[in-house]
Amino acid sequence: MATIFFYEKPGCVNNTKQKIWLAASGHTVLAKNLLTEKWSAENLRAFFCELAVAQWFNPAAPRIKSGEVNPAAFDAQTALAMMLADPLLVRRPLMEVDGVRRVGFDAAAVRAWIGLNHAIPDGDLEACPNGHHSNSCSSLEAAT
Repeated sequence: MATIFFYEKPGCVNNTKQKIWLAASGHTVLAKNLLTEKWSAENLRAFFCELAVAQWFNPAAPRIKSGEVNPAAFDAQTALAMMLADPLLVRRPLMEVDGVRRVGFDAAAVRAWIGLNHAIPDGDLEACPNGHHSNSCSSLEAAT
C-alpha cells in the first residue's frame, strides 16, 4: 500500500473522512496542514495536472463564495500568486504518492490510482457540506 502526503485544512469534515477511508484501505496517511505549508508556485502547480485554472480553486473558499474572487478570471501565474497569499483558495485535498501529485478526491479515480476499499463513507466526499462541488484532476481520473 501507499504512503500518502495528504495536504488538508485541519478540521475539514470531508478531509477527515477521506483520511479515514485511505487508512482503512491500508495506506499510510501523513497529514499536513495545507494552510501553513511553505509552498512555491512550482510545487503547488504540480498538483493541478492538466486541469483548467478555474478548477484549481476551492469553490467553498469564503472569497469565492462572496464573489470577491472569480476563478475563471485568472491565468495560471496570477492564480498561483493568489493561492500562495491565501491558501484557503486552494482546492483540497492535495495528495502526493511517490512523487505523483493529485488534487481532489474522486473515489473512483483514487481507487484506480492507489486503491480504496469498498467501505464508502456516507455523503459526497468531494462536495463541501455547504453544497459546493469540486472536480478531480483529469490525470487522476485517467489513471489505471
